[in-house]
Amino acid sequence: MKILTSEQIREIDAQTVLRERISSLDLMERAATAFFHWFIEQYTREDTSILVFAGVGNNGGDALAVAWMLHGTGYPVKVLVVEYSSSYSDDCLHNLRRAEAAGVSCTRIDSASDLSQGDFHKPHVASSMPELSLSDLPPFNEYDLLIDGLFGTGLNREVSGLAREVIARMNESGKRIISIDVPSGLFLGRETTFAVEATETVTFQIPKLALYLPDNQRYCGEVWRVEIGLNEAAIAEADTDTFFTRGEDARRWLKPLPRFAHKGTLGHALVIGGSLGMMGSVCLASKAALRSGCGLVTAYLPHSGVPIIQGHFPEAMAIGDAHGSRITAIEYGLKPNAIGIGIGMGQHEDTAQALHRFLKKIHGLENGVPLVVDADGLNILSKHPEWLSLLPPGTILTPHPKELSRLIGEWNDDFDKIQKTRAFAREYGVIVVLKGAYSLVIDAETIHVNSSGSPALATAGSGDVLTGMITGLLAQGYPPLDAARLGVYLHGLTANLATGCIHERAFIASDIIDGIGSTYAFLEKGHPGLV
Repeated sequence: MKILTSEQIREIDAQTVLRERISSLDLMERAATAFFHWFIEQYTREDTSILVFAGVGNNGGDALAVAWMLHGTGYPVKVLVVEYSSSYSDDCLHNLRRAEAAGVSCTRIDSASDLSQGDFHKPHVASSMPELSLSDLPPFNEYDLLIDGLFGTGLNREVSGLAREVIARMNESGKRIISIDVPSGLFLGRETTFAVEATETVTFQIPKLALYLPDNQRYCGEVWRVEIGLNEAAIAEADTDTFFTRGEDARRWLKPLPRFAHKGTLGHALVIGGSLGMMGSVCLASKAALRSGCGLVTAYLPHSGVPIIQGHFPEAMAIGDAHGSRITAIEYGLKPNAIGIGIGMGQHEDTAQALHRFLKKIHGLENGVPLVVDADGLNILSKHPEWLSLLPPGTILTPHPKELSRLIGEWNDDFDKIQKTRAFAREYGVIVVLKGAYSLVIDAETIHVNSSGSPALATAGSGDVLTGMITGLLAQGYPPLDAARLGVYLHGLTANLATGCIHERAFIASDIIDGIGSTYAFLEKGHPGLV
């Protein structure tokens, strides 16, 4: 699914109106209806009193339409129209009149002096609506939740004046806040320093990159996406290099499992890593590789780790380095279809040199072996950046944030981080998986935002499992970009599916491995609950 800029979204809105021969007001009502249906599924009217904040642009029009829809279904709704400008959009003004006609209690505020601690005072009234005093409205604490419809995706300057004070009051209220489309004040293409701090954001159809970046978590909260009937042909014509990975994408990438498949046809994964006290990481990665569907897995680890992995995971073959506690040479007499290296390996000089010799050897191969590098493999490379040029084209790197900063340097914000990662990927011809709540998969040409996962994955060994899964997919013949995107999605979906029986706080890395089979079944069936 495409992720687009605010300018492209505006053009698709216009094309929807033109091609489907509807009015912009009709499209606004579609959007408000989608939000309304989402809302009534989440919140019952018996327990929910709502204060809606509407701006004077089209996002305010969405909010006003939502208000009259909720009011018509029996929800207790009051609207505060924040007149940060004297110029209303036509569609916003239409929905204000419709809300008034429906009997929604609407009050306006047109200067910061109309806001006081705990009370509202007399507003400027710019329509035929009976004049109301803001003091007639109760303070925020008398509402169960706030709906934010002040600004939309077209915002291009910092919020100031009245709107800023209103947003500050909303954020200080301690109330649940639901933002329509985007949190007011959020910029789609650059760093945001002040915005509504939403509990939930319900965005309209097209994903926006800014909603899924770590720096913006405090503003976006939990992000939901609703379809509003934008013209599919117009979306298809929009050019982008940024995409949102959903279940239907992952399902499309899955290779069929042939009836006459056997272990020799499904690929052989080699997992290299481990050191004294860190053998468990190789056990996790090896088991995850086999669970991902490859036919054979061999673990290469220090000699003392051989009995550990064979006792823990008898399905794996094992090769022991001559050294008992760390890897000092990487020598094997087999022809793997993919290699995952670095997990739990340590950074001893002997180990670093062994990695260097290994990279030089595979660099010279005419038909290179697909490679995944993680953990200490990345840390060693960050100390020896001149070795990065030895990585085969399409190598997948899976850093967590600290490992990434050692590779590409520090960044100012998430947008800067993405640009530096893209430059790094282009320079070395690699694919970088930025692990996080919405993991990013970045190669020389594209960015892919993963939609699956939960905080359950914030557990020791989770990254080792991901490395194993991606290595297993590579061994089965998936192209590197598909292996990275599919591996990240499957990894996250195991956590989503496990929530019903394992609490997020108690989830461990082995639970990911145990859930891979059910996750494949869920994905292959095209279950309607797919993210």
